[in-house]
Amino acid sequence: MAALSILALHLAVIAFNVAGCVLIPVGAWRGWRWVRACCWRLVHLLSLAAVALQAAFGRACVLTIWQDELSGRTPAQPLLAGWINQLIYWPLPLWAFAAGYVLVFAYVVVLWFLVPARPCRLGHRSER
Repeated sequence: MAALSILALHLAVIAFNVAGCVLIPVGAWRGWRWVRACCWRLVHLLSLAAVALQAAFGRACVLTIWQDELSGRTPAQPLLAGWINQLIYWPLPLWAFAAGYVLVFAYVVVLWFLVPARPCRLGHRSER
């Protein structure tokens, strides 16, 4: 059950990262203010930085490692988990993932400058 939870979290992180890569430029074009929110832009940037760094250093994703350890690599798994695994884990060499993740991270850095986030105001609460 814990391995399945990690798999679901992994899918959520992937969806967050992919959605951000699409929604930031679309939102800038459409004038959506929320795509410039500093906190979520920082989380998006740091999430992709972590993925790119792990891949560049030849390390598997932490979530993948945890899932493998928790699952014990049992052959029988729920059907949905099998589908998600096929969606997430592609049979490509590690260098292909590293190159792809670094390119996506570079894209997100470029977006940071093309669609700048509003200034971060840590500890600032607006009074209404």
